Amino acid sequence: MTTPQHRSSGADSASASRRALKPLLSISAMAALALPLLLTTTGCTDDIAYPDDIHGNFDALVEIIDTRYCFLREKDIDWQEVSASYRALITDETNEYQLFAICAAMLDRLEDGHVNLTSRFTTSYFREWWTDYPQDFDLRTLQEDYLEFKYLSTSGMIYYLFPENIGYVYYPSFSTTVSELALDYVLAGLSDSDALIIDIRDNGGGVLTNIDTLVGRFIDHEIPGGSISHKTGPGHDDFSEPYPFTYKPAPDYRIKYLERPIVLLTNRSCYSAANAFAAVMKSLPNVTIIGARTGGGGGLPWTSELPNGWSIRFSASPLYGPDGEITEFGIDPSPGFECHSPAEELARGYDNILSTALDYLTSLPKSPKI
Repeated sequence: MTTPQHRSSGADSASASRRALKPLLSISAMAALALPLLLTTTGCTDDIAYPDDIHGNFDALVEIIDTRYCFLREKDIDWQEVSASYRALITDETNEYQLFAICAAMLDRLEDGHVNLTSRFTTSYFREWWTDYPQDFDLRTLQEDYLEFKYLSTSGMIYYLFPENIGYVYYPSFSTTVSELALDYVLAGLSDSDALIIDIRDNGGGVLTNIDTLVGRFIDHEIPGGSISHKTGPGHDDFSEPYPFTYKPAPDYRIKYLERPIVLLTNRSCYSAANAFAAVMKSLPNVTIIGARTGGGGGLPWTSELPNGWSIRFSASPLYGPDGEITEFGIDPSPGFECHSPAEELARGYDNILSTALDYLTSLPKSPKI
């Protein structure tokens, strides 16, 4: 078995129109559905006239999060207590830069990468959801020591056939649209492989409809994808019943990869759409997730505005996986397959997560190619 040079070295109004919706929704319909659902939310700041001053803008932000943010209950956050402690830091002399810093620090208490406050001079971002964890990935190590710079690339993906006859696809961002035709070429090039590795490490998310495109190539019948809920009022427990959605197989004229082992590689920097993709792939019987717990990001974001024009983006509608569990806190690897790629090993050209996947797949009996 040919291996990379260092591989053997050791070591992510409940209205009538809504009632008339089909009971199962596709993932591509979720974003469109979220808009009218969110617009029916009651008790929001649009009904309250806050003054455009230091305290008015702060109070408007507090109210938006209190009535619209969807994870206060799951994260056991006493928002009134939190906001009161930061409001006490504001004085009549507080300038807009200082006010922004106070607001940003308060929003960090939500520990949510989907929460951003944007002013004319900067945007806040909670980075600790990934910076406090190992990276577990290095692109140069992948390209040089494993793919030997011989990979192909199209539609935002790079792909390669390992000497062990294992296909490999790296998809770094769901913000890059996956072309159906390009995906046909990728899967055609890997169609004779015995197994497939899909690597989404460091994928920070993007467009949810790309999940439909990808998942459709790995299933031959419609499957549950999860569900989405929405706020029905200002209370922290005011949510609708979850609306289920599904994923459908790609048309028969598209190239699929079925009934062979698939491994999905994840790290902490898999977020949002990448997190949702991991949740549905984990539900497939032939898929094993290897690596680290994903970073989460299981809420559809929404944007509102403060009196001074600053915009606030926040998680508004929680997503649940096919198992009914909330996805905000990340998706665990398959049992027994949590592993990491320490930075010092990556620097020496050894990727433990990828090597573990290759060793696991080569140990399996060969499956018929479909």
